[in-house]
Amino acid sequence: MNATHSDLWGKSGEKWDPQGRLPDFSFAGYHSGEQPIPEPQSGISVLDFGAVGDGQTDCTEAFRRAIAESDGLAIEIPKGQFIISDILWIRKPNVVLRGEGSKNTIILPTTKLEMVRPRMSSTTEGLKTSSYSWSGGFIWIHGQLEHKPITKITAEAVRGAQILTVKDTSGLNAGQMVTIQMEDSGDASIIRHLYVDDEWENIEDLSLYQRTTFVTRIQHIRGKQIILERFLPFDIRLEWNAEIMTFAPEVTECGIENLSIKFPTEPYGGHFKEWGMNAVAIDEAAHCWVRDVEIHNADSGIFLKSHFSTIDGLTLTSNRPKTEGDAGHHGVSFSNHSQDNLLQNFDFQTRFIHDITVENGANGNVVKRGRGLDLSLDHHRLCPNRNLFTQVDVGKGESVWRFGGGPRRGKHTGRGATFWGISSQKAISHPGPEFGPEEVNFVGLDSQGPSSKDISGLWWEAIPSEGLQPSDLHQAQLTRRLQKSSSEDPDSFKTYRV
Repeated sequence: MNATHSDLWGKSGEKWDPQGRLPDFSFAGYHSGEQPIPEPQSGISVLDFGAVGDGQTDCTEAFRRAIAESDGLAIEIPKGQFIISDILWIRKPNVVLRGEGSKNTIILPTTKLEMVRPRMSSTTEGLKTSSYSWSGGFIWIHGQLEHKPITKITAEAVRGAQILTVKDTSGLNAGQMVTIQMEDSGDASIIRHLYVDDEWENIEDLSLYQRTTFVTRIQHIRGKQIILERFLPFDIRLEWNAEIMTFAPEVTECGIENLSIKFPTEPYGGHFKEWGMNAVAIDEAAHCWVRDVEIHNADSGIFLKSHFSTIDGLTLTSNRPKTEGDAGHHGVSFSNHSQDNLLQNFDFQTRFIHDITVENGANGNVVKRGRGLDLSLDHHRLCPNRNLFTQVDVGKGESVWRFGGGPRRGKHTGRGATFWGISSQKAISHPGPEFGPEEVNFVGLDSQGPSSKDISGLWWEAIPSEGLQPSDLHQAQLTRRLQKSSSEDPDSFKTYRV
C-alpha cells in the first residue's frame, strides 16, 4: 500500500504548526526520550537479607531491608517465587528491583491492599468502595513533588508561544527545568479553556479543577524574558496567577524490571468491588521506569501519577473467572495530572473494564506500539488533554470507545487528544459529541467513513492504518526535535503575544 501522510504533519513535520491543533508529544517518557533507560550496576541480592524464593516463605521484610540498604545499585532478585504480604514502599531515588526475567523471577502478593492498609472511600456517586479501586500497588514508588514559587509571569501569551516575560530572572538559569503553573479563582475558567470553551450541561465538579501545570526547560534568558524549550500548550492569562515554579522531584531513577507479579486466581468481583490486587503504582515521582514486566490476575496493573516515566514491555494476563467479560478494573491508568509519560510495546492478553485510562488532567502522555484483545482507550473525564495513542492494535474494536468517569466531571477529554494509526478488526466510528471538543484529532483509524478536515472543527482523516506514514507519530516528532540544532537563534522563537 502506498504511503499516505497526514495534512497535520506532512512527510517529516513540514506541515506542523505549534499553534495548530496537533500537539508536540516528543517529550514523553524517561528523560523526555533524550536518554535510554539505564542498566544500573549489579548491587545487592534479596537473598543477602533472608529472602527465599521457594513460594512459601514470606519475604516482605527481606525486600524492605534490601530497599533500605540499597545505594544506587540494582537489587537483584534471582530465579524463584517470592511471597510478599504488604506494600514494598520505594520512597527514595535510585532504587531498582531487577529480576532474571518475567518467566523466572515471580513476586507473589498473598493478600489485598485493603486487607493490610485499609483505605475505604466512595465514588463520585457516593458508592462505598476501597480507594484501591483506582490507586495503589504492592510495589509502590512514592515521592513528593513540591512546586515552590520562583517568580511571577507578568505578560500574557497564547498557546504556541516560547517566550514569557517574568518579574525577576535572578532565580532562573538557562538549562533549568521549571514548572509553569496557573490557578484560577474557582470559576472553572482554566478547565473551560482546556475544553476549548465547549459547552456541556453537567459541570458541577469542574470547580475542583483550578490549577494546571506544564514542565519545560529554559533555553535562554534575555532581560526579563525567558525562552522555553517547549511550546506552550495553553494560554497564559494574568488573572490565572501565572507563576514560574520549581520542578524538583525527590524520587527519581527508580525502576522495576525483568520480573512477574502474580496474584492468586480468584473470581473478579466486578466494578468498584476491587480491594486492591494491584501490582505497581508510581506517585509524585519522575524519570522512573517499568521494563519487561508481566502482571497476572490483577485488579489493576499500573497506576501512574508521575512525570517523564516509561513503561516498556508490559504484558497483562489472567486466568481468573471474569465478570461480564472483564478480568479487572484498570490495566494502565494515567491520572491526577500525570504528565509526559510513555507506555510502549505492550500486550494485553486479558480485558479490563478500562484497559488504558487517561483522566483528571493527565496530559502529554503517549501510548504506542501495543495490542490487546479488545482494548478500551478510556478517557475518564475531568479534562485529560493532549494525550496520544499511536500505532495501537485494539483487537476486536468493539470496546475502543468504552469510557468511564462520573458524568458531573465534564466531557471525556479536553483539547489535543490524538488517535494516530489505530488498527482494528471492526471498523471504528467517531465516539460522538459527548467525547470532547472538536479540537480532537483522528488520523489513520481503520474506519469506513469519509474524511473531514476542518481545521477548526471535526478532523477525521480516513487513511487506512497500514498506509499511514509516519505510523508512529511520537517517534517522528522525537526524531525531528533531536535533529534540530540546540543553538537555534533566540530571535527565531515564537512570541505569539495576545
